[in-house]
Amino acid sequence: PKRAPFDMFESRKKLNNIKLYVRRVFIMDNCEDLIPEWLNFLKGLVDSEDLPLNISREVLQQNKILKVIRKNLVKKAIEMFTDLKENKEDFKKFYDSFSRNLKYGIHEDSENRAKLADLVQYYSTTSGDEMTTLKDYVTRMKPDQKGIYYITGESRKSVENSPFIEGLKKKGIEVLFMTEPIDEYAMQQLKEYDSKKFICITKGGVDLGESEEEKKAAEEEKKSYENLCNIIKETLGDKVEKVVTSCLLYTSDAADDL
Repeated sequence: PKRAPFDMFESRKKLNNIKLYVRRVFIMDNCEDLIPEWLNFLKGLVDSEDLPLNISREVLQQNKILKVIRKNLVKKAIEMFTDLKENKEDFKKFYDSFSRNLKYGIHEDSENRAKLADLVQYYSTTSGDEMTTLKDYVTRMKPDQKGIYYITGESRKSVENSPFIEGLKKKGIEVLFMTEPIDEYAMQQLKEYDSKKFICITKGGVDLGESEEEKKAAEEEKKSYENLCNIIKETLGDKVEKVVTSCLLYTSDAADDL
């Protein structure tokens, strides 16, 4: 389909649109084990020569042939999505509608997680109006960069204006913008890409890849402001959890959850 159905993630929705035939005889149109939930937008039919005609739904669920069919369907679907990337405009239309499915697949499908990671795209601090792939991001990483930095938020505008990205931008380090709830869900499973770890810059304790001299200078600066931080904390009391200095801020006065 060209567009995602409005009820694609509804729990009461029919789980898939793949019809199952055995030697051209219709068997069922809602075989839950035929295709994973993250591919529930696909439409088509499967005609098998190997399944028995009188197979029941209960027996079908345990059938090894069905597992092979499912594996091949997923493989073929990913190959089809990958081929779509050859046409930038066609892939953009597909991605605009079904990016959430791909990200859901990253969380659910451990076997194909790496292949799906090659398909997802994000805006970033350097991408402008074009989205970037993880592969392209890695090619632009600095030699001493610790990992793939990203920030989560409600919208592109909110993360672009976030004080958390100031320090990284000043160092010329690209930050990915993840603005959908499913992004954080996917990151729970996608710990790294191309042996590069994902680093959420809003979690605190972000390693910016400083040299030993820079780390030493930052530590000395932190100590010099320790008394001031304590005074601010005592003044604000329960209004703040803690007050600390940060190397992430350059133009902003403060930020939450550093």
